[in-house]
Formats: sequence, structure tokens, C-alpha cells
Amino acid sequence: MREYSTPTTYVAPERGSLTDDVLDHLGRDPARVLLRRRDTRSGTWSDVSAEQFHAEVTGLAKGLLAAGVGPGDRVGLLSRTRYEWTLVDYAIWWVGAVTVPVYETAPADSVGWILGDAGAVGCVVEHAAHARRLASVRDDLPSLAQVWTIDDGAVATLTARGRTVSGDDLERRRAAVCPASLATLVYTSGTTGRPKGCRLTHGNLMTEVATATAALDELFHGDDASTLLFLPLAHVFARVVQVGCIGSGATLGHTSDVSDLVRAMSGYRPTFVLAVPRLFEQVSTSAGQQARVAGRGRVFSAAASTAVAWSRGLDEAGPGLALRARHAVFERLVYKRLRATFGGRLRYAVSGGAPLGDRLGHFFRGLGITVLEGYGLSETTAALTVNLPGEHKIGTVGRPLPGVTVRVADDGELLFRGGQIFAGYWGDDEATTAATAGALARGWFHSGDVGEVDGEGFVRVTGRKREILVTAGGKKVAPVVLEERIREHPLVSQCLVVGDGRPYVAALVTLDEESAATWATAHGRPGDVAELADDPDLHDEIQAAVDAANAAVSPAESVRRFRVLRVGWTEEGGHLTPRLELKRALVMQDFPGEIAALYR
Repeated sequence: MREYSTPTTYVAPERGSLTDDVLDHLGRDPARVLLRRRDTRSGTWSDVSAEQFHAEVTGLAKGLLAAGVGPGDRVGLLSRTRYEWTLVDYAIWWVGAVTVPVYETAPADSVGWILGDAGAVGCVVEHAAHARRLASVRDDLPSLAQVWTIDDGAVATLTARGRTVSGDDLERRRAAVCPASLATLVYTSGTTGRPKGCRLTHGNLMTEVATATAALDELFHGDDASTLLFLPLAHVFARVVQVGCIGSGATLGHTSDVSDLVRAMSGYRPTFVLAVPRLFEQVSTSAGQQARVAGRGRVFSAAASTAVAWSRGLDEAGPGLALRARHAVFERLVYKRLRATFGGRLRYAVSGGAPLGDRLGHFFRGLGITVLEGYGLSETTAALTVNLPGEHKIGTVGRPLPGVTVRVADDGELLFRGGQIFAGYWGDDEATTAATAGALARGWFHSGDVGEVDGEGFVRVTGRKREILVTAGGKKVAPVVLEERIREHPLVSQCLVVGDGRPYVAALVTLDEESAATWATAHGRPGDVAELADDPDLHDEIQAAVDAANAAVSPAESVRRFRVLRVGWTEEGGHLTPRLELKRALVMQDFPGEIAALYR
């Protein structure tokens, strides 16, 4: 199929903005619990009603107005995921300004580039370390007049400053914002160069949230609907869920400490979460490791295989009697316990940012948590397609959301149109033209991804157009297909498939430190990952993962050789983005010797 559309269910308004959602809740049910806030010391959660949130947002907005933040001014927001992130975001929108999120892990030069490119007049940072990082580049930011630090009482200080601002003055500023007004500049992850600012309007976000929350009604509109955000809110994926919760009334909580995620989930007990595939891989790997350490490795392996088989059976004629019996046994022994680590109420997880992999999708559905994979970009205000609870096909990213059309170009590139498509890049007409290929006026956005659409409208993404490898023999290879399957092995952290212009396809592999340490203990080896890189028995384990990946492609596309590196690729080292995406070009630049060794 070359093109597929889902009929629209949403008519974009001519007036209004994202702040209307807060006022709607205030008018209908001021006592409704919109958010829950965690005390970082005790770990306990307290409710935040619509009335309380409105009071805090407008109080802070008055402070921003008193501080001189004008309509259309850009204000940076550099912080981990926490309650104040959402509070500041809505306060900025309330005065008609534009939020510029910055990943809290971003180095000083990236912070300086983003705030300088945006022309930010102020920036809200979380703590003193962030303030120092910003101070180191402030001389290069002539428009940056003010910096406020959350942990130093910025919210209270600004709120106090705004007490002289009248409610009428604030409402005039808010009422002047319309769907065409710029809401945020979301900067791309910078996998191929300097981050670019995607201009997203209130209308873009309103369209995305209205269609996505209606399509995912079971997640956002249930009586007990709630989510715990732990992804960075600088990521458009998490940002849209934030706005979706405020709009729909699903209770929203925040946490930034992923190492303490299990305890946070146990206390919060969400009904759905969103995550990137790497997190699902880590959960699966960690559960298997704990079972092996406890001497229950075989039981867990059997339970995992049963979960996958049971889920696959749902897509076919249904699980057979023997499989249903095994599944019921492992439900009591394994699955129920795993779900309890997420609080016991988790029914759905939404995955985006990279391919999940068929086996992981089946594994989680088999243990009772359905992972709904979707697809979107910063340029498209997050999701364009998504699997739904009742329309779900593992291995795809779902059908287009209502009002979205997908087309497969002659070269395999996926083109989209819909109300979520951005207005272009901030201050970069050349990049905007390249992304739209001159077709934005006709409604088509060129995604840069290649894929296919099946007869039922489900979209499958096979790789990035610019990352397609062409071997010396002329064979085109999509590296993502191989990489995601190799990464499924517990010992593997990251994988880079190479072979452009080479005689065959090969791969660089890095080890998962936790899994490698467990493996080393079990096999009587030193725990140093660098020493394990050349271990022949460990290579046999990795070869099994490579063989499994090769089974999914033709012989000409298969990985012939691989090399295990002595070092890992990390965000701190510059080889991963904050979304844990591999910076392919930079890795190839920094590891030329290792790549060359694959072809000796």
C-alpha cells in the first residue's frame, strides 16, 4: 500500500490555547486531582487539585509578567522531570511566552547553543550546578537577562514579585494567545550536527493531544487513569503526555531518579507509563539476572518463552490448551510478581523513540502489560501513528492517528500530513526546506525514515533513509533491523552495524556492564568488562545473538563479523543522545581502527 489515511475526528479551533484546559477543570471540578507531588525525602505523594494548580500557575505567571517577560519571548527551562517543570511550562504559556526546554544533562556548549539560537531572555534552572553550567557560557548570551533557580526558591520569589500584577492584566496576556501562537521550541537531539529548534504552536499541541487522547481513551479517560513521568520533559514525547494528562484529567506524577523507579512506581501505582525501548530491555534483562542469582534462572527462561508464545498465539488462532495451562502457572509464579514491581495497576506502556523489537513486545504483553508502540518526531509534535488497545499489531508502530495521512514515496521514504506537523525550524529556512523538500505547502512532511504500510494501514519503520547501507556488492541494508535484534541479548548494551561500501556487513558491540558482571561471576572470570571483551566463551554468547538477528534478513544482509569493544558508548562520552540514541556518525569517527579491523 502506498497511502493510508485515518478520518479526522478533531476540528481545530480558531481561538484558545493550551491554558484553557486548566480553566476548564477549574470551572467543572476544582477539587479534581490533576497532579500528585512526591516528597523527595519521605517518598510520600500528596494530591494537587485543579484549584491549587491554577493558583500556583497564575501566581508564577504574574511573577514572570512582573519580571518583564513579554509575549513571544523565549524562556529556557533546564531541569529534571519534576512537578515544577509542568508548573513553569504552563506559567510561561499563560503570559504568552515560549518555552525552550533543555535536557538537564546537556553540556555547557549545548546549553549555550540552544539558548543563544533561541534568543532566550531568561532561563529557569533546577539547581546550583545547572546555574554554574549556564554561567560558564552566559557571556555568549547577550539576550539572557535573568536566571531563576528552582531549588533556591525561584517559584516563591517570582510569585511574591507578581503580587502587584492584577488578574485582569494577566488574563489579557493569556487571552491574546491563539492556536497559531508559538508555544515551544523543541530542539532536536543533534545526532547529525547542531540541534535545530522545531517551532511548535499551541495549535500543533492541541491537535496532537486531542487526537491522541481520544484514540487512547482507555489510557487517558479511565476513572483511575494515572501516569508517572520519568522521561525528560525536554523530550517531545513526554511533553505531549504531560499536556494530555492536564487536558484529559488523568493524574500526573513526576520522578527523575530512574535508579529508584521501582520504589516510586510502587508508591504511585500508575495505570500507564511511557518509556523508550532501552528501558524495556533493561527491565527484561534485570528480571532475568535476579532470577538467575536466586537460582530460578530456568524458571524465568521458561516463563519468558511462554509469555512470548502466548502473545504470538493471540495474533493467530489463539493460545492452545497446553500453552494456556503453562501461562496460568507462570502467572502465579512469575508474571504477577513482575507486575507488582510496577505498582500492580500498570496495564499499558507507550513506547517511542526507536524500534522496540518483536520479542520484547510479545514478552511484556504475555506477562500482562501491553506495550503500545508509536512513531513520531519532534517535528511532528510527537506521535503520528500508534498502536491502540483494540487495534494492535506487534512489530509495527500502528495506524495513523485521526486526521493523519501516511504515504510511501517511490524511494521508500515515509511522508506525512496532519495538523501536528511543525511550522518549520527556528531561524533556519534552509533546514526547513530540506525537511519538507518544498512540499510543506502541499501538506507533506518528509520524515527521513523509510518503511512500509500494510493492507490494514499499519506502518512499519525499517530505518533512517540516510543510514541505509549499500555494500560494495550493491546490496541495500537497513542497519536498525539487525541492531535492535542484537541488542535484545542481555549481554549487549549497544550495537552499530557497518558495511557502507564494504564487501560485507559487520558490527561493533558494547557490553552491558551489569549483565557482563553477572556472566563473569557465573563463569569464574574477572568482572572487568575490558578483559571480557576478548573472552572466547563470551563471544560465543554474542554470536548466538548475531545468528538470531541474521535469521531475520537475507544472507547478503547478514552480519559476517563482529567486534566487542572494551569501552561502552554513553551520553557522558558524547556517543548517545539524552534519548539514548546512538550518534552513528560520531561513533564511526571515533572508532575507525575498530571498524577497519572488521575487514582485515
